[in-house]
Amino acid sequence: MTLHSNFQDETGKSDKPSYFHSPPLDVSVAFPQATPASVFPPSVSDYYQFDDLLSPEEQSLRMKVRAFMEKEVAPIMAEYWEKAEFPFQIVPKLAHLGIAGYTTKGPGCPGLSVTTSAIANAEVARVDASCSTFLLVHSVGMLTIALCGSEEQRQKYLLPLAQLKTIACWALTEPDYGSDASHVNTTARKVEGGWILDGQKRWIGNSTFADVLVVFARNTTTNQINGYIVKKDSPGLTATKIANKIGLRMVQNGDILLKNVFVPDEDRLPGLNSFLDTSKVLDVSRVMVAWQPIGISMGVYDMCLRYLKERKQFGAPLAAFQINQQKLAVMLGNIQAMTLVGWRLCKLYDKGTMTPGHASLGKSWITLRARETVALGRELLGGNGILADFLVAKAFCDLEPIYTYEGTYDINSLVTGREITGIASFKASATSKQSRL
Repeated sequence: MTLHSNFQDETGKSDKPSYFHSPPLDVSVAFPQATPASVFPPSVSDYYQFDDLLSPEEQSLRMKVRAFMEKEVAPIMAEYWEKAEFPFQIVPKLAHLGIAGYTTKGPGCPGLSVTTSAIANAEVARVDASCSTFLLVHSVGMLTIALCGSEEQRQKYLLPLAQLKTIACWALTEPDYGSDASHVNTTARKVEGGWILDGQKRWIGNSTFADVLVVFARNTTTNQINGYIVKKDSPGLTATKIANKIGLRMVQNGDILLKNVFVPDEDRLPGLNSFLDTSKVLDVSRVMVAWQPIGISMGVYDMCLRYLKERKQFGAPLAAFQINQQKLAVMLGNIQAMTLVGWRLCKLYDKGTMTPGHASLGKSWITLRARETVALGRELLGGNGILADFLVAKAFCDLEPIYTYEGTYDINSLVTGREITGIASFKASATSKQSRL
């Protein structure tokens, strides 16, 4: 017998139930037994009292950022994550925290230590990784101008960037070169009064709305990588949003096209004359990125502990079951270890003894442990572990791009491997057409 569906004709709206187009139930009504992440749980992951290692100023800033994120961002983050849109209305309030630029020194800039910056960054990521990435990308752009720009450029650009009245992005990655970042194809050709930029960039956070784009291009005369400040709406410049991401959905990553874009001489960064000069910035940013998964893991643990105490099955809270307590203990242990590795990384940087291998091992190992932590949290929440409303699913997805950017796990492992063995192994061995047999 053949069955015929009433729903084959999409125009036949009358064939569908009257409630088909009804809006979804509010999660607090649909699932009243547990509190959603819009009411963010208290911070309970500092089991080894890491706070004791912080100065009073660092502790104060930590609490200030935490309060802001829980009040202003937590109630709206699931909605904007689902829509893959950035909540621009929080930017003026974010500016009042005074952390935009983090370690950047200059007019109006916070000039924070790496440790203080990392703590603040983790508190942002604890609630929402997209907001953390927005701030990091913006701050890396500011730091590049501060470290590699002229005094005139610092005076011109840094104050409005620090106040978040203008937004920056940092454009290095290209479609053909991700991990192999030094092979930049975008070119900069010298002309009278400036430079002509041609090329393409990809995965550039903030690029679709940035006022100031820090762009890396190959000088056609010297064949070296140089840096340029490109202003929004420059003739020949376009930046379009990359769609269909599963992680950091609020971050507006973009494809940048540069077609005969003119940049005046005064907007060429004089301190950026080769790819090696990018290390001035990347050394700091890799440490900062290592603290994002720490913050994400903190938020996931906080959410899971509250959820397991509220949610009941088989006549008892889920927190009463041995297997769930074991998973919580693994998560909590990971967070203590990640935090202390991240803290030591900051101290090595502050002392001037941090090496590229140190930074790479910190970032790769911390993201690996965070992956395990968030995956356990996803298990603990059961069906609600796939809903952004309860944070863990969103955090699970947001961690994936962080595992990859600022050096993939594998590339960072090889950076450390090169440092401890003295042998670089980034390139595959040349293949031979002749058999060795």
